[in-house]
Amino acid sequence: MNSYWTKNELQAYILLYAAQANFIETEEEKRFILSKVDDEVFEKIKLEIKHDNDYQCIEKIQSNLKFHQYTQDDIENLLNDIKSVFYSDGTFDSIEKNMMMYLKKILK
Repeated sequence: MNSYWTKNELQAYILLYAAQANFIETEEEKRFILSKVDDEVFEKIKLEIKHDNDYQCIEKIQSNLKFHQYTQDDIENLLNDIKSVFYSDGTFDSIEKNMMMYLKKILK
């Protein structure tokens, strides 16, 4: 990966990646993400993630985490935000649970 995002863009990317885990991005999930990032960042990142496959997503996430030198506390905060995305629509289905386990592994 050649470019790095701001921390805000990285947060948007990770939260959008999580929201799309079950292939349904609900209005509640979108509202939660927009409470964390502004519209411009959201739209920019949404356009980018739309063209990325899972491998590219993981590579981008990991390289940006390293670039920004995320601490364990930073990662815990991200994981809490991811949980909030999953719960924002009132459900936490098995696909989202699996994605949560997967994201814990790649973020740490």
